[in-house]
Amino acid sequence: MNSPAVLLLSSLLLASGAAALRAADDFKPEAGFVSLFNGRDLSGWCYAGSEVFDGKTESVDGRYSAYEGVIVVHPKKEDGPRIQQLWTLKTFPKNFELRLEFRAEVNADSGIFLRKPQLQCRDYLVAGPYKELKQYKPQEWNEIVVVVKDGIAHCTCNGEVLEAALKLPETGPIGLEADRGQMEYRRIRIKEE
Repeated sequence: MNSPAVLLLSSLLLASGAAALRAADDFKPEAGFVSLFNGRDLSGWCYAGSEVFDGKTESVDGRYSAYEGVIVVHPKKEDGPRIQQLWTLKTFPKNFELRLEFRAEVNADSGIFLRKPQLQCRDYLVAGPYKELKQYKPQEWNEIVVVVKDGIAHCTCNGEVLEAALKLPETGPIGLEADRGQMEYRRIRIKEE
């Protein structure tokens, strides 16, 4: 038989879990921003030149899944490709601001593709290349902001500069890379000029 303290603790844990789920599901982009991820499935995303994942909660090879407001990048399976990229179906030729949050397991390695060029997105303090970041929170949610103006991207993590002037092509999709370890992405949104 459970004691009142155990029942109370169980109720609090369930309530906090439900609140966290609601927070993920209830997230609304800021004014002018459009979500690139609906929080439920991989609609609007694909593998280049092949599978479109509209309505699916998992990619065909299991490298990506959508779960409770998060896109999860899973470690590779023994027989699968080491590196895989998930792309938006839409391309982005205008100036834009991209915001998203990510959480990396220890030494995880991923990337965010901006019209094809890659911005490293990793467990930075272990995997680099930005090992001197002061605001990065290991194994917690961190925010990436990318501002693209006239083909140049200014990229920050929690307000610290990652890339001050990353050159981009005129147009292209947004992508997420699966390389090493588990990564999670949420609240992926964009505002175009």
